[in-house]
Amino acid sequence: MSLPRLFTLLSGLLLAATVSAHSFTLGTLELGHPWSRAMPEASPTGAAYLSIKNKGKEADTLLSVSTPRADKAELHVHLNDNGVMRMREVSGGVAVAAGSEVKFAPGGYHIMLMGLKQPLKAGDHFPLTLKFARSGSITVDVQVEKDAPAAMEHSGH
Repeated sequence: MSLPRLFTLLSGLLLAATVSAHSFTLGTLELGHPWSRAMPEASPTGAAYLSIKNKGKEADTLLSVSTPRADKAELHVHLNDNGVMRMREVSGGVAVAAGSEVKFAPGGYHIMLMGLKQPLKAGDHFPLTLKFARSGSITVDVQVEKDAPAAMEHSGH
């Protein structure tokens, strides 16, 4: 095998390991790539995003979220209200049906971070605890990124 080809193969394997290393499992739930966008220093709010796949045969519900990075974290969604986009807190949690995936992405479901205790700077990370009705709680590591991940930019949200 040629050296450039070997380098390409090893680079691909390293990238795959990096991507898969940023997912978390809680029972039959798989939480993928928790991230947040960097915000200006003066911003008191931010948002966090991730995907939740339910590989089980029972539905579950994300009930609440919390983080030491902000005074308050809430589940929110953007809704089209007669042609006007509005953001609302989700009451009762976010259902994750058996065998389905729910994406928290810009323009849709998201985790609103209010009263940030320090700015969200690219390269930082912080813990976020998610509480589910059936599966219990898990703390994930949220990466603060300069821009939305490439997979999110064209997600239609």
